[in-house]
Amino acid sequence: MTSTPKIWHATVLTLFPEMFPGPLGVSLAGKALALGLWALEARDIRDSATDRHRSVDDTPAGGGPGMVLRADVLAAAIDAADSAQDRPKDRPRLLMSPRGRPLTQSRVAELAAGSGPMIVCGRFEGVDQRLIEARGLEEVSLGDYVLSGGEIAAMALIDACVRLLPGVMGKLASGADESFSDGLLEYPQYTRPQDFEGRPIPEILLSGDHARVAAWRLAEAEALTRARRPDLWAARQAQTRPVQTRPVQTRPGQKRPKNATDG
Repeated sequence: MTSTPKIWHATVLTLFPEMFPGPLGVSLAGKALALGLWALEARDIRDSATDRHRSVDDTPAGGGPGMVLRADVLAAAIDAADSAQDRPKDRPRLLMSPRGRPLTQSRVAELAAGSGPMIVCGRFEGVDQRLIEARGLEEVSLGDYVLSGGEIAAMALIDACVRLLPGVMGKLASGADESFSDGLLEYPQYTRPQDFEGRPIPEILLSGDHARVAAWRLAEAEALTRARRPDLWAARQAQTRPVQTRPVQTRPGQKRPKNATDG
């Protein structure tokens, strides 16, 4: 007897569960959600509060503005999410945070290949550091800017993962030629009309010569990456740069090995 494969499941811990599925309920992600290709659960952090006011935050230790999400309340919410369903205990636990490591396409692919993450959406001044350490949260950032909360960032992360799931995108190759898939930004795209306000489609794209089209697209992608993302270009150059072999040093009178090179 074969077991039914489990679908990719995202659990979101938030103070505003009504925000979900939001944009994830339409287009590719929404259709896939309706078809049961993936699942989404938004859990209210306040359900784990213990007082009648359902308090989830308190003032920062040491003083300062704003409020901090409490470690005990968030820990109870995380533990409840783990125990309330048949979910792998080792699934990624993410905290959307502007101080986290930048989210990359390679990390998205890793998350999409797994069973699905638990995502904690921060609010206010942040989350008690002890909770981050005690529950092993991986802090993830979408960029060098600050949002009102982690919900929109969580939606972006989930959408990036869902579109990589089997059966979600209509053409498998459409994900292979996108920005960041090969360490490059994507090349420019064109479609009808052939001439728009005096701006024609590049002649080579209409030539029917697939090899020349591929070469043009690669050159355009490289030029865009060099100009707009020198960090990506430098990383790509480092990966493709041939390894230099250091010359073998010999003592006076010692013969060089036959296979020694000068680099």
